[in-house]
Amino acid sequence: MGYTDKVDTRKTYDPTSTDAWRKLTDLSKTVYEKGILEHFTDNPFRTSQYSISLNGLHVDYSKHLVSDEILDALNSLAEKSPLAELRDAIFSGTPINESEGRRVLHTALRNPDFPDGAIASSIATQFNRMTTIANRIRVGDWKGYDGKRIHSVVNIGIGGSDLGPKMVCEALREFAQPDIDMHFISNVDGEPIRSLLKQLDPTTTIFVVASKTFTTQETMVNAQVAIDWVSEKTGITEPLSTPHFLAVTAATDTAIERGIPANQILQFWDWVGGRYSLWSVIGLTICICIGQENFRTLLHGAREMDDHFLNAPLGKNLPVQLALLGIWYNNFLDIQSTAVIPYCERLGFLPTFLQQLDMESNGKRVSSHGVPLTYDSTPVTWGQTGTNGQHAFFQLLHQGTRFVPIDFIGVANDQLSDGKQHRILLANMLAQAAALMSGEAADSPEQEYPGNRPSTMILLNKLTPHSLGMLLALYEHKVFCQGAIWNINSFDQWGVELGKRLTSKVLDDQDRSGLDPSTLDLMDRLGF
Repeated sequence: MGYTDKVDTRKTYDPTSTDAWRKLTDLSKTVYEKGILEHFTDNPFRTSQYSISLNGLHVDYSKHLVSDEILDALNSLAEKSPLAELRDAIFSGTPINESEGRRVLHTALRNPDFPDGAIASSIATQFNRMTTIANRIRVGDWKGYDGKRIHSVVNIGIGGSDLGPKMVCEALREFAQPDIDMHFISNVDGEPIRSLLKQLDPTTTIFVVASKTFTTQETMVNAQVAIDWVSEKTGITEPLSTPHFLAVTAATDTAIERGIPANQILQFWDWVGGRYSLWSVIGLTICICIGQENFRTLLHGAREMDDHFLNAPLGKNLPVQLALLGIWYNNFLDIQSTAVIPYCERLGFLPTFLQQLDMESNGKRVSSHGVPLTYDSTPVTWGQTGTNGQHAFFQLLHQGTRFVPIDFIGVANDQLSDGKQHRILLANMLAQAAALMSGEAADSPEQEYPGNRPSTMILLNKLTPHSLGMLLALYEHKVFCQGAIWNINSFDQWGVELGKRLTSKVLDDQDRSGLDPSTLDLMDRLGF
């Protein structure tokens, strides 16, 4: 296929019409007749056969409620789906975001050998501009209006322009520039930015305004607060024209019209979805935080997972296997949520990042060609770090009426922790996964643990830019695989638009037409 062709085989594909789907439906009727522990008794090699290692990343999915027969049927379902075709389309540049008529090229951002030379050149140009700006800020060459070096960076963005950079900067703070403080403002709630500004010096602060359209309501409202603050504190009448503001956007003309100089604008493209954009110049704050070489290493880690996803056979392909396990629970066992529990406090923002990645990508009710689905799409993704979660919601995980499949994420070696404490942390993680699977009988029903509750164990040797890149790309590809098998478009997000339009109507003093009586009453009570 050429780059301008579209993948259209999905128009006739329905996963429920496949033999594999029918077989999985039959297998689901008897799956609870054998517990997970019994599968280990039947197969002494289960742990090794249900584990995959890749350059410092180890995934053990042996504690799942599946047999060899179930996994074979799941892999057959993947084989009969458009997954392979769509995967190849992403990496070659063929458009697959049909509702918006766009390519999906976030993997090109970490592929120096991308086959479209014009796109590869554009990526390289913006990457070089980003690293130049980041390096100048890091070494003190980027001066404020009165010649002082920058000590505080404030990223103003929301959604993918906030969640990814914030999560990576926190996860990799071991590698952070020690004399630059990173801050992130997203919510339109006026308290966070005002409270932050009270702590900052306008002469040593730079704001990164990150918005694909440069019209995002929350971002532009917060940016105006920052503009007004700089003007008030310094007397500068046009703060956007000073070195204290940078823009990261696909709408460069709009940013220039707002007053930001062209040489202070980094451009990304409409073929980068927000939830996949941390690899682009949206990652400017990451690059400032951890430096150019570490940012490159983050990209290299993701690229290594890309290569694995492209080349590994289905049965040993990490994103495919994790995607299939999720489909098994979601579509055949009616499990409606999945939890992500990192046993590393620096990964505390990961569950929220994955919520957007998963639910904005695959929270769809129609197929890729607009036909209402007759089966469930993505479940709810949620989570928190361990051991905090053990004292919040693990009661439900162990003894609730519905089980929740869990991704446990651990770091084997942590230079920022204490050896004894880290051993206790990892022991808790291993014990929770074992207890959920094994359960425990008791004379009192209140004290009985039913067990047979599944989990995946994801182990990083160390939390580094490379391993984090691999982990994030693993989840990206997992989400993509599920969308391909469900035959939905994982790369649009029309579900966010109606709320935006109604917000404008609520704020419009002249036109309240079309608003329901309850909303009108609440508006009156709130003084609208």
